[in-house]
Amino acid sequence: MTSTASHCPYCALQCAMTLGAPDDAARAVGAPVAVTGRQLPTNRGGLCQKGWTSAQVLRAPDRLTTPLLRGQDGELHPATWDEALDLVAGRLLGLQAEHGPGSVAVFGGGGLTNEKAYALGKFARVVLRTPFIDYNGRFCMASAAAGANRAFGVDRGLPFPLADLGGAQAVLLLGSNLAETMPPSSAHLARARAEGGLLVVDPRHSATAALADDDKGMHLQAVPGTDLVVLLALLHVVWAEGLADTSYLDERTTGADDVRRSVAAWWPERAEAVCGVPASDLRHAARLLAAASPLHGGAGAYILTGRGAEQSTQGTATVTAAINLALALGLPGRPGSGYGAITGQGNGQGGREHGQKSDQLPGYRRIDDPAARAHVAGVWGVDPDDLPGPGVPAVELLRRLGTPQGPRALLVHGCNLVVSAPDADAVRRRLAALDLLVVCDVVPSETALLADVVLPVTQWAEEEGTMTSLEGRVLRRRRALAPPAGVRSELEILHDLAQRLGVTRGFPTDPAVVFDELARASAGGPADYSGLSHARLDAVEAAGQDPADQDDATRGGLFWPVPARPAGQPAHPGTPRLFTRTFPTSDGRARMVAVDHHGPHDDLRPDAPVYLITGRVLQHYQSGAQTRRVPALAAAQPEPYAEIHPLLADRLGVADGEMVEITSARATALAVAHVTPSARPDAVFMPFHWSGVGSANRLTSDATDPVSGMPDFKVCAVDVRAATPGPASPRVPHRSERDEREVVRR
Repeated sequence: MTSTASHCPYCALQCAMTLGAPDDAARAVGAPVAVTGRQLPTNRGGLCQKGWTSAQVLRAPDRLTTPLLRGQDGELHPATWDEALDLVAGRLLGLQAEHGPGSVAVFGGGGLTNEKAYALGKFARVVLRTPFIDYNGRFCMASAAAGANRAFGVDRGLPFPLADLGGAQAVLLLGSNLAETMPPSSAHLARARAEGGLLVVDPRHSATAALADDDKGMHLQAVPGTDLVVLLALLHVVWAEGLADTSYLDERTTGADDVRRSVAAWWPERAEAVCGVPASDLRHAARLLAAASPLHGGAGAYILTGRGAEQSTQGTATVTAAINLALALGLPGRPGSGYGAITGQGNGQGGREHGQKSDQLPGYRRIDDPAARAHVAGVWGVDPDDLPGPGVPAVELLRRLGTPQGPRALLVHGCNLVVSAPDADAVRRRLAALDLLVVCDVVPSETALLADVVLPVTQWAEEEGTMTSLEGRVLRRRRALAPPAGVRSELEILHDLAQRLGVTRGFPTDPAVVFDELARASAGGPADYSGLSHARLDAVEAAGQDPADQDDATRGGLFWPVPARPAGQPAHPGTPRLFTRTFPTSDGRARMVAVDHHGPHDDLRPDAPVYLITGRVLQHYQSGAQTRRVPALAAAQPEPYAEIHPLLADRLGVADGEMVEITSARATALAVAHVTPSARPDAVFMPFHWSGVGSANRLTSDATDPVSGMPDFKVCAVDVRAATPGPASPRVPHRSERDEREVVRR
């Protein structure tokens, strides 16, 4: 058995693990790949249930191992690679000749390695020359990114090592159920809990909220969609009671007076009437945070946001209010304190830095910045004027698919759109309207099964590359075993397609070579990787830390920015902690911006009197395409369910274990009722990991935040009732039924 140091394929915690791959003889008789935890400051050798079972996806019985083409009979049939790639290239050339470059779109994923994300963005702009590229990170980190960029001038989810949380006296956590979504990270909350300083804002009494029970902190059980009101009230108390760090505000920020005046309208009693959190709890929480802050002699305080607060039409405003609160208390850039956003997807951080977003070029450069275009075009060997301009965010891109002025072909990489996108039935109809849908995937996901062409690709333990964790730590992903025969990497696919589309240079297939180019393209940008290489990352990980005087929280990796230094100078050590001296804005100050609450886009009404909240569970990840194929995980959570409070269940006449219908303005879903006091009486909770009639995202709204383009996943209005016999909603025709395409066009 061969041991390989790697990282978990799931969330952005990127827990360190060692893979034990069987030798050829053992592999021939089906010997499994062994997983053991490995020390990294983030996970300290621990893994969650998903991590321990992650290698089972490598042996998925329905693993894709040959290209598939949809035949005249409407079914997918095996094909050779040449047949598949020739068909894709021919169809793309034909569509672009008739309708222009914008007739083709690309949709990426936050689980792709940095190398694949970079190559995909380059392929879209250099080969296809289309502006239409975005990725599923738009569903994850867009509001956090928009808020951080506006306030700080840079977006790195956690601008400090995760292990720094371990020294904090107080942690305010909004909209994140870390105990279930990233279990090893909960260990870093131990001191805050011991000090009674864990403050959890969540409509549910989640597993994370339960960590604050028994005098370990406070659960602020806000009305769904009112996290912003909680933050505005906390800010009000900080200023009203003289708890703000005025020296820090004067020296390091702009806009504080505007924010102070705006939150004067949100005294705790008014806030309680909107968010449901008692005014006394709001005051106590603000005082706990202030007492932990450096100004007041505390051991440190952190304010962290997650998707529950960000996936909203006011997500950017909520992040902005959280940053305002952190700045008012003087936390960012101070040792042991700060603000951060908890990235969700495995490479949600790196995936948004190197060209998958509709408005960005590698290094987190803006595509409409002439200097950025010139620099990247120089690395790519093209004329800056030949690069397309900004595209549109993911939801708008999906809305345009198959329309007369929109893209007619879509290439999907690392995303299961018909499960993970909002208003999923509408997305399925837009995919049906396309002339060509090409999906690269590991297994026959729900989206792959709708495609005209399915291309089987390598997965995590079968490839080399890098990932960037939630704290900006660049990590090596290593090949532990060979992929099945017939499977290719996406770098190989992009290379072969580029050749067929007339671009014969610039798309290498060696991940280390691709990374070196990425490093050059990122040089001088906010996310500067120019001082990194696979070789240096390997050496750093082997040594345990780099340089020798780094602290325990930073062992095992380098944090961007890591700019290159001239020959003869010591290599840059990376930047574990941002903002210690200045902010990367034009004047070095953080921007405070006044924001206000307007509530959910799809709010309660007589025919929809209950809130729907969506989220993740311990056993499953994202669309479930991987975890639903792991027997132990599928057995632990086998089906869609809806958490319902006993009071609501009694009013509806629904018992635990019975089926319920949940109806929004868009669809009706079926789920098993889980009656539990952890829910709110005015809300139901559904995980979003399943497809079909139990798909939560068939119910969610595609209304978006006006700044970030983030869809309103977390809160919408629904009607809930006991299920009646028969289908939950009209059948959505399969994409292969060509008559639907014609109906859509007409």
